[in-house]
Amino acid sequence: MNEPEPLVARIPANINAPDKIAYGLNVRQLLIITLTGGIAAALYYLFHHLLPIIILAAIVLPLVALGLSVALGRRDGLSLDRFALAALLHTRAHKKLVSALDGVVEAPRWCRLRGKLPAPLRLPVRAIRTDGALELTGGGVAVLVETSTLSFHLRTASEQAALVGAFGRWLNSLDAPVQILARTRPADLSDLVDTVEQQAEVLPHAALAAAAREHAGYLAELNSSRELLMRQVLVVLRDHPTASRGRRSVRRDASAAVVLRRAAEAERSLAALGVATRLLDADAATQALAECLDPSGRHPLGQALPDELITATTGSTT
Repeated sequence: MNEPEPLVARIPANINAPDKIAYGLNVRQLLIITLTGGIAAALYYLFHHLLPIIILAAIVLPLVALGLSVALGRRDGLSLDRFALAALLHTRAHKKLVSALDGVVEAPRWCRLRGKLPAPLRLPVRAIRTDGALELTGGGVAVLVETSTLSFHLRTASEQAALVGAFGRWLNSLDAPVQILARTRPADLSDLVDTVEQQAEVLPHAALAAAAREHAGYLAELNSSRELLMRQVLVVLRDHPTASRGRRSVRRDASAAVVLRRAAEAERSLAALGVATRLLDADAATQALAECLDPSGRHPLGQALPDELITATTGSTT
C-alpha cells in the first residue's frame, strides 16, 4: 500500500509583513519615498534659478539617497525608521532602574545631587497568583503552559497529516491571541546525579550498585565538562478584562478563570497530538520569568521573596 503524498504548506517567513501596495512597496515605504521626493523637488524648484546645478545636485541627491535608504533598508529585522526611533528612545530612557512600587523619592533641596535619580522598574507582571495566573501591569491576566515536543520527521506521511490536522483544529478553535515561545535554557544534572547515587545505596545487587555509581560519575563529569542545554516550549494564554463596572479584583478573578479554562482546553486539544502539557504553578512561573530576565543566572525553586518570613528550613546542618 502506497503512502499518500506528504502535505506541503508554504508559510511566509514573516507573517506580519505589511501588504504591498505598488511596485513591491508598502504604504510606509511609499510615504517616505513620496515625502523625500517632494522635498527634493521643492528645493530644486525654489533654487534652480539661484544655484548652479552641481550645488543643487550635492544637496538633493544625498537627500534622495537618505530617503531611499530609510524606506528600503533594514537592520536587525526592523526598518531603518523604526530602528532609528528605537535607538532614540533607548538613548533618552533611564539606564538605572530600581524596584520601587511607590516611585523614586525626590532628593531634598539641601542635597546636592550629581546626575539623575534612577527610574522605577516597571515589569510587565505585577503579581503571580497561587494558581499560576500572572496579573499583568496593563490589566490583563496570563498563564504559562509548558508543553513537550514530538518527532515530526520520524512519522509517516499519513501520521504527519493527522498531526497537522489536529494542530490546525486547535489553532482554529482559539478565540484569543496565543503566544508560543520556544527557548533554550541551561540544564543542570546535579539533582539527577544525587538521585542516582542515593538509589545506588539501596540496590539489591552489588553489580547494579556499581553500575549506578559509574553512571552517576559519568553524569557528573558530563555536567561539569559541558555546557548542557535543553529546549523548553511555553504557550502563553492571555485575557484582557473588559472595562465594565465592578471592582478590579473581581474582574481579574474572572479573567483568571477564563485563562485557566483555556489552558485546560489547550491541554485536551494538544493531548490528541501526543503532546504533554503542564500548567506552571506560582513557583514554576516565577522561575520561568526569572530565567527570562536573567538567562545566565541560577534560579533554584523554592526561593523566598525579599519580604517573606522564612519559617522552616530543609536539610540538616552539622
